[in-house]
Amino acid sequence: MSAVDAGQGQSLARHIDDALRRRDLPTALRLLDEAEAARPADPEIRMQKAVVQRVAGDFEGALASLDAALSLDPYNFVALLGKGAIVERLAGERQAAPVYRNALKIAPPEIPPGLAGPVARAREVIAKTADALEAWLDEHLKATGATCTGPAQARLAESVKVFSGKGRIYNAEPVDLHYPRLPAIPFPDRGQFPWLAELEAGADTIRGELEPLLESRAGFDPYIDYPPDAPVNQWGELNRSQKWTSYFLWKDGQRQAQAAADCPQTVALLETLPLCDQPGFAPNVVFSALEARTHIPPHTGSTNTRLLVHLPLILPGPARFRVGNETRNWKLGEAWVFDDTIEHEAWNDADRLRVILILDIWNPLLEPAERALVSAMLTAREQFFAR
Repeated sequence: MSAVDAGQGQSLARHIDDALRRRDLPTALRLLDEAEAARPADPEIRMQKAVVQRVAGDFEGALASLDAALSLDPYNFVALLGKGAIVERLAGERQAAPVYRNALKIAPPEIPPGLAGPVARAREVIAKTADALEAWLDEHLKATGATCTGPAQARLAESVKVFSGKGRIYNAEPVDLHYPRLPAIPFPDRGQFPWLAELEAGADTIRGELEPLLESRAGFDPYIDYPPDAPVNQWGELNRSQKWTSYFLWKDGQRQAQAAADCPQTVALLETLPLCDQPGFAPNVVFSALEARTHIPPHTGSTNTRLLVHLPLILPGPARFRVGNETRNWKLGEAWVFDDTIEHEAWNDADRLRVILILDIWNPLLEPAERALVSAMLTAREQFFAR
């Protein structure tokens, strides 16, 4: 009768610990073989065996034991992370990277302290391999002699980034209305919006009307304002916070009377632009004020039937903005258009307040009849739930 079957009053782990403390690896392996025969469906036995085999320098055996554990429990994070380390030892970083990537996909939200080092190594190997693959792909694409320009160049560059593992696939994910068959383009080409030059030309005038508002901060309210009974998710830090505030010039389609009084030239300029017109919903036009060293977490907007415009008005230092796989730095007085239904986030890396003018415009791919019907659809839904 084996030590495991006899029940000598000590756990298997204690037997193994004793054997390892004596550097008696053969005894430890024998005990594990006995346990494996007695409990063939227990993946933990295979994982313990892999640890002893690894200590003994039998990396091939350890890999086989981990594969056996994973055949019993394919979502065993520790086993998969350990397999990545052994594959890296036996075959190198490039072969280990896919194993590590699969392990991190199933990593728990909180990494146990004892696994912090291996997880950091996994991320390092994944990043290094992705960098190397991206460079390899770029080199081979250049060798073809074919070149792309404009939007095609941006599409190709992003495809390489995603294909190499440095980026991920981002699609439009509206929280409200999804309008099918519209392309999800992070930053549409500004050539589609020739009136941006008019907006940029008015930046000094807009800033001149903004600055007195900033002195008193009257009318600037928290950008995120969830009721007490609503889950805040990623907005915990910014909910009802003065770190991110807004001053509305238009809100849910209504021009704000106080804004028209405070910023008459700004409002007059905006009324010449093709603002999105969805009664009860849009346009929204707002001064967005983000305090120093503040991060707006990843999120998506309400509908892809409209796009957003940013015009930076106050930039005391570096400030970044990411849409999908593309991150840009704002430049004072230079506007861009973006699709906010693609995951995006922002950082004010400066030591003082940053202010952006944000406004809604129609997605230019919608025909006039579609615009009217989309507005009617939004209104009809509101009426349906109000009955």
